[in-house]
Amino acid sequence: MKRIVRISAGSLLILFGLVTFFILPGSILLILLGLVILSYDVPVAKGYIKTCQRIMRESAVRIDRFLLNRKYKRF
Repeated sequence: MKRIVRISAGSLLILFGLVTFFILPGSILLILLGLVILSYDVPVAKGYIKTCQRIMRESAVRIDRFLLNRKYKRF
């Protein structure tokens, strides 16, 4: 019973996050939360979590590099 509830809750969070992805800026957190809940029962979800972490880390590095270069170009 708990497994069914976790899979349903995770799937609904991912679905709601995907639907509101272009409307709400924080919906990526709903997608990640849904993946975390699904990862307890679905091993494939762990791979998706690692992929999301890698993509978010790479984009944060790019943004940091851009902002740092922008800061030093002013002087």
